[in-house]
Amino acid sequence: MENEYEKKIIPMTSINSGIGEQVTDDLYYFPIQIVNVVFYGQPGEGNDWVLIDAGMPRSADTIINEAEERFGIDTPPKALILTHGHFDHVGAIVDLIEKWNMPVFAHPLEQPFLTGQQDYPEPDPTVEGGMLAKISPYYPNEAIVLDRNLELLPGDGTVPFMEGWKWIHTPGHTEGHVSLFRESDRSLIAGDAFVTVRQDSLYKVFTQEMEITGPPRYLTTDWATAKASVQALEALKPKVAITGHGRPVNGEELLVGLRNLADQFDSIAVPDYGKYVDGEK
Repeated sequence: MENEYEKKIIPMTSINSGIGEQVTDDLYYFPIQIVNVVFYGQPGEGNDWVLIDAGMPRSADTIINEAEERFGIDTPPKALILTHGHFDHVGAIVDLIEKWNMPVFAHPLEQPFLTGQQDYPEPDPTVEGGMLAKISPYYPNEAIVLDRNLELLPGDGTVPFMEGWKWIHTPGHTEGHVSLFRESDRSLIAGDAFVTVRQDSLYKVFTQEMEITGPPRYLTTDWATAKASVQALEALKPKVAITGHGRPVNGEELLVGLRNLADQFDSIAVPDYGKYVDGEK
């Protein structure tokens, strides 16, 4: 397995990094610098659990320590589910696999980026946005190489080891991006299909100022598809959402904010300029 990301230091953080929050009785969000991972499972020694996404480069020890606090030292996750494979969602993946040897599930369209076949499109520093957009060429975009641990999400929409959940293809930010939804309580794990902080603004990322908005601008390559994905998620009427960036959101704030984003996506989310806005791939 190869992941050059794990050698990099990404010197960005937020005020709530390392401060987790219980969102439902079996969903726990854990921010690491500028991105979130999710622990699914009832807390308690020896309980089964699943990890959603794999955090920033060099964050494996932080994730492992938090998991051991919640589930015990000898309780590896049943699986790792990837919403997508950008550097901030797979940063610690090789170290986590070496520690836990769990299967990693992703959408088939994400497979080339996880098996060394294809690099992601380069981040766009010309896109409309703040400081984090301007320095985005520093962010790695190279494919990682996973071998025996990588598996494809089931074609029937079920999520392995997450009973009652389904995965939903929500492309736009990446070709194989997925979100996870549970009908029984309308819980949503959205990945970067939409986020709750303006991810291109250094100040807002640091303060985690709540704002339901579109996917990170500097890494989103298909805005028409991203819009359709947001509209599909809004139609589910989720009651609580954990996104890849920003704080969890629920209730009326989520319903109204997501509806506004779906209705006004072009003005809220789509940048006025940028190479991917102009059609370059």
